[in-house]
Amino acid sequence: MTGARVIGGRYRLTEKIGHGGMGQVWAGHDERLARPVAVKLLRTDRLLAATGGTDPTTTERLRHGDDLRRRFLRECRTTAALDHPGLVTVFDAGEEDGELYLVMQRLPGVSLADLIAEDAPFPVERAVAVAAQLCAALAAVHAVQVVHRDLKPSNVMVREDGRTVLLDLGIATALDPEATRLTLTGVPIGSPSYMAPEQALSAAVDPRSDLYALGCLLHEMLVGEGPFRAPTALGLLRRHVDEPPVPLRDLRPEVPAALERLVLDLLAKRPEDRPAHAQEVYGRLLPLLPAAVSVPQPRYGPLPDPARPYRYPLQPQPRPDGTAPAAPPRAEPSPFLMAAVPRPDPHPPTPVPLPAVPSLPPGVAGAGEDFAAACARLSDLVDAGRRAEVLDLAARLLARGRSELGDGAGMVRTVRTIYARTLLQERRHHEALAEYRLLAATVEGGPHGRRALEPRFRAAECLEQLGRGAEALTEYQALLAVWPETEPERLLDLRERIGVLLASLGETEAAWSWLLQLLFDRERREGPHHPAVRRLRQTLDTLQPHRTTATPWPPRA
Repeated sequence: MTGARVIGGRYRLTEKIGHGGMGQVWAGHDERLARPVAVKLLRTDRLLAATGGTDPTTTERLRHGDDLRRRFLRECRTTAALDHPGLVTVFDAGEEDGELYLVMQRLPGVSLADLIAEDAPFPVERAVAVAAQLCAALAAVHAVQVVHRDLKPSNVMVREDGRTVLLDLGIATALDPEATRLTLTGVPIGSPSYMAPEQALSAAVDPRSDLYALGCLLHEMLVGEGPFRAPTALGLLRRHVDEPPVPLRDLRPEVPAALERLVLDLLAKRPEDRPAHAQEVYGRLLPLLPAAVSVPQPRYGPLPDPARPYRYPLQPQPRPDGTAPAAPPRAEPSPFLMAAVPRPDPHPPTPVPLPAVPSLPPGVAGAGEDFAAACARLSDLVDAGRRAEVLDLAARLLARGRSELGDGAGMVRTVRTIYARTLLQERRHHEALAEYRLLAATVEGGPHGRRALEPRFRAAECLEQLGRGAEALTEYQALLAVWPETEPERLLDLRERIGVLLASLGETEAAWSWLLQLLFDRERREGPHHPAVRRLRQTLDTLQPHRTTATPWPPRA
C-alpha cells in the first residue's frame, strides 16, 4: 500500500498513524469535502480468525464473511448515530479490495497515552477532569446499549483546548440480544492492562466493564502506572482476576480519600460491586472538579490541560497575540451566563482609596482606548517587570472599571489581582491587604466560598508582615479547616505558618507539638533531606531551649 491510495473513490490516504492485529489507521484527506479524516482499514480474513470464523470450506468462509460485513456495517450505523462532543464522529463506512473501512473525524491533539508518558502523575484536578469527560462520553455510548470494551490511554485524545475525546468504537459490542455481535462471545478482545475480570474470563460484559477500565485509567493518571503489572499478558489478566489493587493513598498520600474510594469501587472484581453507571461515577467526581473562573482564558500551553474546559467553560479560543477579548458595554448579563458571572456582594467593603484620576492623555486607558487593550498593555508591563508603571496603570484602570463595570466584573477583578500582587511584591502590605480583602468579598460565593481562599491567604500574609500576628493566626487556622485536600503543598505551608506564629506569640509548647507533628508528616512524604524538613528541624532546634517540658527531641535520619 502506498500513501497515494484512494478509498471509496474520495478518501486519499496520506500517512499511516497506527496499526494493530486486525488492521491499520491512516491519516487521509476527503477530496470531495476538502477536510482531513482518519481511515481505519480492517482485514476481513484477520477479523474472521479473531471471531472464530475459521471454517475449512470456501462456502462456509464466504457465509461468515458476508455475516461479518453486515455486522460491521450495523455497528458502524450504531456508532455513527452517536452525537456527543466526547466521541469521535463517524463519517462513512464500506468495503474495498477485501478490507472494511471506517472513515472518522481526524482530531488534532495529544493522545492520553502520550500525555501520561510526558506528564504523569497528573495533578488530582487534571486526572479527575479526564475521568469526568470520559464519563460523559461513556454515558452516551451506554445509553444506546453499546459497550466500548477497549478503553485505554491510546484510545483517548486530548485536544489543544483540553477537551477529551473517546476514540475507536470499532470493537464495541452491541448489547441488543437479538443482534449477532461482531465480537463473538468467548473471545476476550481488549487490552490486558485495562481489562475487567469478566472480560478476561470471556464472560458477558456490560457497561460496568468499561467503568473498570476507567478505574485503571484513573489509577495510571494519578500514580504513573496501572493498578497491576506483570511480564506477560496472561500474568496481567490473572492479576486483574485474582489480586486486589493497592489503595491509591498508599502510593500517593495527597490523593483525596473520596477519590481513592471511588477508584477501589471501580476496580471491584465483581461487576455488581462497581458503580451502577457512568452518571453515578460523574456525580462522585463532581466535587473534585476545578471551579469555573470569570477571567478570559490564557494562551494554550505546550501540553493540553483537560481541566481547562471546567475552568473556562464555553469560552472562545484565545487570540494568537494573547490579548483578552474586548469588554462588552455595561448591561445586565444574559440569564444563560449568570452562573459564570461573579455577583457583587450587596454590602461590599469600602473601596480602597486610589489616586485621583486626572485627564488622561491618549493611550493611557482613557476614553479613547479600549479597556481590554489597556488591560493587555498592563499584562505587558507585568511581563517586563516594570512595577511602578504597573501600579500606576492598574490604579487608573480600577478607577475606570469600577464606574463602568463594577467591582465584581471579571476584568476588573483581574486588574485588581495584578494590582494587589504588585503591591505585595513592593512590600506595601497595608494597601495590598485592603485589595485582597476586597477581592475575597467580591467573588461569586462570597468571602467564605472556594474562590475566596487565595485572596484570603494573601490577606493573612499581609497581616503577618504588618505585625498583626494574632489576626493572621486566626485566618490561617480558618483557611486550614476549609482548604481542599487536592492542594497538599498549600496545606503543609499553612500548618508551618500556624506553628511559627504560635511560637512568635509565646505559645512555645503548642508550637513545638504542632511543628513536631508536621515534621513527622513531611519526613514520611518527602524524606529527611528535603529543604522543608531541614527548615522545620532548625525551627524546632530554636524552640528547644525555651521549652518547659523535657520531651526527647526526635533523632535525625
